[in-house]
Amino acid sequence: MEVLHVITGLERGGAEGVLLRLAGSAPGQHEVAVLRPGIGLRGHFHAAGVKVHELAIGGAAQALPGLWRLARLIRQLRPQIVQGWLYHGDLFATAALALSRRRKATRLVWSVRASDMDAARYARLHRIGAWASRFPDLVTYNSAAGRRFHERVGYRPRASALVDNGIDISRFHQDPEVGSRLRATLQIPDEATVAIALGRNDPMKNWPGLLAAVRDVPGLTLLAAGTGTEALPNQPGLVRLGARDDVAALLAASDLFVLASSHGEGFSNALGEAMASALPCIATDVGDAARVLGGTGLVVPPGDASALRAALAALSADPARRRALGSAARDRIATHFTVQHMLDRFDALYADLITHTLHLRPPVHPGDP
Repeated sequence: MEVLHVITGLERGGAEGVLLRLAGSAPGQHEVAVLRPGIGLRGHFHAAGVKVHELAIGGAAQALPGLWRLARLIRQLRPQIVQGWLYHGDLFATAALALSRRRKATRLVWSVRASDMDAARYARLHRIGAWASRFPDLVTYNSAAGRRFHERVGYRPRASALVDNGIDISRFHQDPEVGSRLRATLQIPDEATVAIALGRNDPMKNWPGLLAAVRDVPGLTLLAAGTGTEALPNQPGLVRLGARDDVAALLAASDLFVLASSHGEGFSNALGEAMASALPCIATDVGDAARVLGGTGLVVPPGDASALRAALAALSADPARRRALGSAARDRIATHFTVQHMLDRFDALYADLITHTLHLRPPVHPGDP
C-alpha cells in the first residue's frame, strides 16, 4: 500500500504530530508533500525515514505552479491513496489528483481535524470545502464534534469515519525524576503546585480567560507552552515558555493540566498526552474533550471563568483526588486511544478503500453519535 499525504505545513501542531506518527510507522508506504516552506517538524520526519516533498508555496503567486508540481508528483509516484490534511491540504490534494489524470486509479481521502472554527476567519474555506466534499472517497474526522459541525456547514461526503488521535504512551508517562530536574531548571520548588497549558497563542485557545482564572487561585504556578506564549502578558505565578520540544518532560514536571479553549478543538492531542502522563485534567466542553476524558477529569463550560477558576482551585487543594484522576486518565488512554489503535483504524479504512468495500458512513468508534 502506498499513500501520499498532502499537508499545509509541518509546523508543531496536532495534525502534523499525528501525521508523523502515522507515516513514521511505515515510512516505506507513506510519503508527504508539504505546501508551505519552513522548518517545523521536517527534521523529525526525516529522522523517521519519511520522504518529504517540498512544493514551496510561499504565497498566492506560487499556488498554481505548486499545484502542477503536486500533480506531476502524483503521476510519478502513482500512489494508491492520496490523503489531504487540513483544509488547504484537502483542497490541493483534490485538485492535483484531478490534474494528474489518475483519479480513477487512486483513492482520495480528506482529514478534517477541527470542529467549530471561527466563522469570520474560515467561512470561505467552509463553503469551498462543503462544495468539494462530494469528491473524496472518504472524509476522516478526529472528533465526533468535528463531523457534526462540518455536516452542519454543508459537508456531504460519499463516506465518513471517525479516527481518534493515537497517543504515544511510551513517550508520555509519569517520570518523577525528569519532572524534578526540569522544575529545578525552571526554579520551581518541588512542593509547588504546578498546572500546565499547551497551545499556541491564538484566540481559540482562550489564554486571557485562563490567565484570569489562574490569577485568583492562590499558590498555583502555570506553565504556558506553545508558539507565541512567550509574548503573553506576565503575571505572578506564570512561566512563559514559548515553543518547546520537551513536552513530555514539562508534563512530568506538572501536577495538573488545563485546556481552556473557547472553540475549534477536535480531539486535543495536548489533552491526550496529559492524560497519558497521568495528570488530572480540566477541560472546557469543546470538541470531543468530554468524550476523551470519559469521566476521568473535570469538564467546565467554555468561556466560564468562574467555573474554570473553581475547578483549578478544587484540584490544586486535593492531591489525593489528583492522583486518582490521573491514574484513571492514563488507563483510559491506554485502553482506547493509543497509536496502535489509530494505526489499526487507518489500515482498515485504507484496505476497504483499495478493495472497494467501504460503505457509506461505516461503523465508527464506540460512543460516537
